[in-house]
Amino acid sequence: MSLKKFMAKNWLRPHKTNKQEIGDLFLIVERDLKDSESSISSDWRFGIAYNAVLKLCTILLYASGFRSGPSSHHMRTIAMLPEILGVERKLDADYIDACRRKRNTVEYNYVGGASDADADELFEFTISLRADILEWLEHNHSEYL
Repeated sequence: MSLKKFMAKNWLRPHKTNKQEIGDLFLIVERDLKDSESSISSDWRFGIAYNAVLKLCTILLYASGFRSGPSSHHMRTIAMLPEILGVERKLDADYIDACRRKRNTVEYNYVGGASDADADELFEFTISLRADILEWLEHNHSEYL
């Protein structure tokens, strides 16, 4: 489904971004990556790393001229990853969505739902995705770098 079809369903809205906004989002990513390495619970480390990866997906969406619609913000933002980077990134979007659900569990339901290994894996994934998004921006929207 194209981004315009998602917009027709009110899942996306037009958005005009700028270098400052994209830069600010990258600063959040950097802060969250640093913070997720600290000596706190694995649940919080996981939640912070999740926030970083969500901001990376937001950068992609904003640079493409869209923002998520009024509901299911996280889910819609994540779902756009393969729409923007290509269908070969569908498994990445599925992984991030599974992390979204796990983050909701540890945030709202109970303690101990994320292990150190979960937090470490998401941290490493986020580092890799950040590099891919920087490369994508360089080739597609260098005006935001």
